[in-house]
Order: sequence, then C-alpha cells, then structure tokens
Amino acid sequence: MLMVPLKLLHFADAHIDMANYGRHDPQSGLPVRVMDFLKSLDEIVDTAISEKADLVLFAGDAYKDRNPAPTFQREWGRRIIRLSKAKIPTLLLVGNHDLSPSLGRAHALEEYSTLDVPYVKVLDKPDFYASKDLWGLPLQVIALPWVARSQMLAFGNIETTETEEIYSHLEGLLGDLVEGFLENKVDPNLPTVLMAHASVQGAIYGGERAVMLGSDLVLSPSLVKDKRFDYVALGHIHKAQNLNENNQPPVVYPGSIERVDFGEAHDEKFFVSAELKKGDTQFEWRRLSHIRPFVDRRKALLSEIGVMSDLLSAIPPKAELKDAIFRLTIDYPIDFEAFIDETVLREAAADAFEFHLVKRPQVQARVRIPEDRSVSDLSAYDLLDIYWKSAHVEDEDRGQLAKLAKDVIEEEPIED
Repeated sequence: MLMVPLKLLHFADAHIDMANYGRHDPQSGLPVRVMDFLKSLDEIVDTAISEKADLVLFAGDAYKDRNPAPTFQREWGRRIIRLSKAKIPTLLLVGNHDLSPSLGRAHALEEYSTLDVPYVKVLDKPDFYASKDLWGLPLQVIALPWVARSQMLAFGNIETTETEEIYSHLEGLLGDLVEGFLENKVDPNLPTVLMAHASVQGAIYGGERAVMLGSDLVLSPSLVKDKRFDYVALGHIHKAQNLNENNQPPVVYPGSIERVDFGEAHDEKFFVSAELKKGDTQFEWRRLSHIRPFVDRRKALLSEIGVMSDLLSAIPPKAELKDAIFRLTIDYPIDFEAFIDETVLREAAADAFEFHLVKRPQVQARVRIPEDRSVSDLSAYDLLDIYWKSAHVEDEDRGQLAKLAKDVIEEEPIED
C-alpha cells in the first residue's frame, strides 16, 4: 500500500520567558523581549494551521525554568490551545528547563496532561507510542524526554558518585531501552520518529564548540543515526543543525526560536517542516522572520590619546543599531578609566533597543620586586607599598593605607 507522507512541524527550545527584562509593551504589559519569543511561536503555530500539519513536534524547554510566572503560562497556553482547537495533534516533550530535579514534583507542562487537552500529548518519560496512542496517525514515536539524574539513579540502581561514570551508565540504560523498543514494539511497516531532549556527541553548541563527553548526559551518534528511525527530532542545543547530513534519517536540532544571548548573535533561527516517509524523509529549514538582531563589538584601547574617538568609531551606524541589542566590550589599561565617558557612549548608541557596555580594565598581572631585593629582605610595609604602587593607588591614599596597616600589624595580640 502506498503511504502518503505525513507533514511534520518540528521546533524546540522556546524559552519564552528567558529574557523577561527591559522595556515593556504599553498595550499588552508584556516585556518586549518576551514578545520577540512569542512572535516566533506565533509564526510556527500559524504555519502549522495554514499548512494543515499532520503533527507538531515540540522537543522541549517551553520556559526558562519549571516555575514560569502565570502570565507566561497564559501566553504559551494560548498558542497550544490554538493548535488544539485547529485539531492539529501536538506532542510536547519535557526538557531540562521544564523539569524539577526533585522526585515527585510537577513539571512545567503537567497541566496539559492533567486537563486532558484535546490533540495535545505530553511526553514526560522514556516511552514508546504506537499509532493507536497518536490519534491513529500512521507513525510511531520513541520519546526520550530529559530525565533528572536523581530519577535515573533510582531507576538504574546506580551507586557510583563519579559524574562521568553516572552519565556513561545512564547512556547505556537509555540505549538499551531504545533498542528494546526497536526490537520488540516498532511496527516495521510504519515510519518511526525518535524525539529526544539531550545532547548528542559531535553536535555544535555554537561558536564551534562541540559537545564532549563527561559533563552532561550525551547520546552517542550511533543511537540517533540508527536507520530504523525515519526522523529524529531533537531539542536542547540552540544551534540549528542536521547531524546526519545527506543521509537517512535526518537527525535535526532546529535550535532555539529566538536569540537567547550573545553566544547566538550570528545564528539564524529556524523551525523545521518535514515530509515523513518510511526510509526517505525530506525536510526543509524554515527561517523565522522576526528575530531580534544582536550586534557585538569589541575594542582594545592601546593609547590614552583619542580614547573617545576610538570608542565612538566602534559604534555601528544608526541603521544597523535600530531595534538591535548592542554590546560594546572595551579592553583597556586601568589608567585609561578617566578618559571613558559612558554618557557620550550611551547617547551614541541611543538607537539600539538595548545597549550593554562591558568594561574590562586590565590591572598589571604581576607585582615586580626590585631586582636587587628578595621577598625575604622586605618588610610587610615594603611589600604592601609595592602592591599599592602596582595597583596605581594615589600617593595620598597609600599614606593613609600604610597608617592603617601599621595599626593593624602592631596591634597587641589577643590572648586566648
């Protein structure tokens, strides 16, 4: 029987309240940065409804933590209910930011299970979902939500306290669990999707920093690239990437839906549209169109002459700054502090949505002892004076500090 491909929309790492600071929108009362994230979420939901997606896959991390403010729960809920009312099946995988580390505590997406919201299913434990569990859709899903270490330690009866050994053991347990599902439960005639909120060895966090073993639960590439899967929907890493380029199955991190910090300043943001087909799934990146620009500049001051003109030259034109979050990092000898006029810099960057000025004064790294002296030859007062000079303490202040030091050093010892 010829099976028509299923249309999937896959996104992850919404973090809608990750940046809930700064100016507020006067009409909604919401932080403008939260509205940035919600615009991306609206674009994804609008696409799912207008293109009549067969299934929406959310691969974890709705909020910044498991205790979202009611206002942010309301905004996330409005978007999920729109999918529900449109009768678009939606799978919500629980991520590490959605989960409490304590056993028995509710996670941030619990309400959708509790209220039994139509067409919405929360995946909060490693499990297998057959077609009958997924509204009769012709596919099956293996879910690997984020599992707190305490839960896995209890589940696996692990006694070691070494972090690397624990995570290695946990990876083995999950690998065995997935293999059991593939061997004993998967219908070979239906396409199979793996949903996981986890790191995968070899993925890129951003800034070309690859995932390494030892500090996190890291899935092996062989697990996620198993050809018995037809699509692997990942979440957790914010940089969009396909870990199995030009091969089946696609192993996809769609990335976060908005730039979270300056580590993502140069990353475009996407969600994914996929045509799920047994052995031949095709997908495309959908670039999100309302992403707030981040502009990052760094300036090292080498001379005290023309400090402000050097700094002003590092500020981009107004057109580039408009609506952007702008960071200017300055490296300079501490002697130059008096030449930096923050007020002028902030006025020059006034067209930016936000301006972050990061000052990195450099103090002399080493205190040098005169060549004809050794530390043992010097008194405590001599050593203190050398230190204060190296820190560029003014002569008058050094005199006062020396007097205070003398009072402290020569104070009568206290009897036990």
